[in-house]
Amino acid sequence: MNDVLQQTLEQHRLKHLARFSPDQIAILVQATQLGEEALARALLPLAQQKARVPVSDFTVGAIAIGGSGHWYLGANMEIAGQPLSSALHAEQSAIGHAALFDERYIEKVIVSATPCGHCRQFMLELDQDSLMLVLPQENFMLSELLPHAFGPADLNQSYGMLNGPAGNLVAAGNPQVDTHDALMFAALDEANASYAPYSKNRAGVALLLSDGQLCLGRYLENVAFNPSLGPMQLALSQLFLRGYQPKDIKRAFIAEAAAKVQQADAAEQLLASISSITLEKAQF
Repeated sequence: MNDVLQQTLEQHRLKHLARFSPDQIAILVQATQLGEEALARALLPLAQQKARVPVSDFTVGAIAIGGSGHWYLGANMEIAGQPLSSALHAEQSAIGHAALFDERYIEKVIVSATPCGHCRQFMLELDQDSLMLVLPQENFMLSELLPHAFGPADLNQSYGMLNGPAGNLVAAGNPQVDTHDALMFAALDEANASYAPYSKNRAGVALLLSDGQLCLGRYLENVAFNPSLGPMQLALSQLFLRGYQPKDIKRAFIAEAAAKVQQADAAEQLLASISSITLEKAQF
């Protein structure tokens, strides 16, 4: 990261952000005299600093540029003692971050290392006509890196990860829940905003932190199944991107639809590996 960028981030108190607004990006562009793509590459070390990699010691940073003009940082996350399938890739982290702010379109994904096949398949679920990947040395369209792809249309899916309809799960009449519990409603909102066209298992997680803030996660499914992103993975990614630690979690809630696939057990196991907080659960 060059000195001018470093100084500008510190001067404008942007160094600890994980999401940049168009106005903040304009400040950085003006100060550094970098084009937006060069600026995004220069910000990747900031994303990499947010990685949690006790297994690989290999940090990856990513930035998803949303159609709204906001930039969303992402970083890879590994949980010691858990299977490698619990790991979250930086590209998933950045796109999931954008999803939480209801972005409908991703223009580019800037990444510090060439995306693996897992991430390419995950990004295919955006179901966009074009998606540019900005790598350290050159740019590619996703279609160039994933030819002859198996995508949503192969399972008759007509919309993508960020532009599907909302769910209709409701708390009213559910004996499992306290209808005055704001944390439950936050998790339920994420479940209704989730993307689960193949399993119908809408699911959302809400983590209440010691300072009253929330870290949220929603299930983002994939046509190839395995690259699907669990709601607890996304919520924990938000925890680390925003500079919190597991000790800051005071309550955790998962809300999900009854379906052949379930998220609660995996979410509970993942949370238990880093926190003693009990995961509260409800099906709708």
